[in-house]
Amino acid sequence: MSEGKNKNIEMITGDPKKAIIRLALPMMLSMLLIMLYNIADSIWVAGLGADALAAIGFITPLFMVLIGLGNGIGAGANSLIARYIGADNREQANNAGLHGIMLSVIISVIFTILIEGFMVPILQFMGAGDTIQYAMDYSYIIFGFLFIFVYSGVASAIFRSEGDMRRATIAIAVTAILNIILDPIFIYILDLGIAGAAWATVISATGSCIVMSYWIWGKKDLYLDLSPSNFSYSNKMVIDTLQVAIPSTLENVVFSALAIIINSMLVMAAGTTAVAVYTASMRIVQLAMIPLIGLGTALLTVSGVAYGAHNHENLKTGHSYAIKLGFAISILLGAIMFIFSGQIAAVFSYTSASAALAPEIATAISVLSLFVLAIPHGMMSSMMFQGVGKGIYSFIITILRSLILESVFAYIFCFIFGWGLQGIYAGVVFGCFVGGTVGYIWAKLFIRKFTQISIRKYSPQKE
Repeated sequence: MSEGKNKNIEMITGDPKKAIIRLALPMMLSMLLIMLYNIADSIWVAGLGADALAAIGFITPLFMVLIGLGNGIGAGANSLIARYIGADNREQANNAGLHGIMLSVIISVIFTILIEGFMVPILQFMGAGDTIQYAMDYSYIIFGFLFIFVYSGVASAIFRSEGDMRRATIAIAVTAILNIILDPIFIYILDLGIAGAAWATVISATGSCIVMSYWIWGKKDLYLDLSPSNFSYSNKMVIDTLQVAIPSTLENVVFSALAIIINSMLVMAAGTTAVAVYTASMRIVQLAMIPLIGLGTALLTVSGVAYGAHNHENLKTGHSYAIKLGFAISILLGAIMFIFSGQIAAVFSYTSASAALAPEIATAISVLSLFVLAIPHGMMSSMMFQGVGKGIYSFIITILRSLILESVFAYIFCFIFGWGLQGIYAGVVFGCFVGGTVGYIWAKLFIRKFTQISIRKYSPQKE
């Protein structure tokens, strides 16, 4: 057991290139599993009719923001724990993990009370209309057990922070497999309808929480020791965690705001059909982004460890290597999207009602294949900043890239240059690239300054 623990710590404190590969691959698998069970969930709920599926659609954005909150706390805890591991301060690393769990409890309770108390007006504001009863049946259960989902994100991040991706992936696999099995049983066999889908989701997530809790407090074979006796409340630790958690959570809000802005431009340019075309195309882009998000999550841990250890070489190498690998993957995936755009479009236009969309979707995919190439340097720079605890820097890059530049260039190219829909697609790509480039330059300047400080302060001590 101790050998396994030491191997994980040696891995994340050693060669950053090897660490990024070993951390990223399981993360990619985890994300594919999450996507798989979300698709399965939609398929089973679709059998209940359009209203039930629409109800899930109304709940999902709010649910994803709150899940993002859990992942944000997880990112904050991951960054802080990794920095303490890099500094070889196990006691503070233990305390950082316990603070992450404490924050997951407090924030879950607050948001559960708020959302459960104001559920009806929230759903009415979101336009649930005729589907409101379905939405209430589903949401009261899901949000009533919000702690399960937030805690799951934080616990998974604790495993990632010490390089234990195997168990972080197993926990997600437990959730995915259980959900796929339980969905038809609760929805149709037990005849619980949409409430059955909610219970299946809660129970499957609880399963993974039980497994992770057993490893943490039952088996106790982590590098970290999260025994309650190791908890010592610290305002600084709460602030350090939230400095990454809050900006990380707000980034989800930025992406939602960007989607609203781009959708409104699409409607102005070519009507609601354009939104359907763009939505279908961006689903493919999101699929292609899974490897990049996996790399970014791995870089977060590696950067945190390097920063905590004052190891400027590992920070510089990890950042550069993740970007190079990201571009290599993006070139491959972008080429596949471009070459097979027609065949991919056919997947979304298999009925007579949607057949006419095929050429438009193919065109959108062809242009947006470049979006995948525009992402790596900006995304990796943002994740590096999260890793070193500068969450606000990451948030600023996201606002500049997504909310400002992508929407501004989309407007200019479409309405001022008169390029139409292709102008919106091109503006999104160009804005992403320019914003990412600013983030990349900022990250390089930060690493250069960190290098100078590390050499000046720590090299003489080592000599």
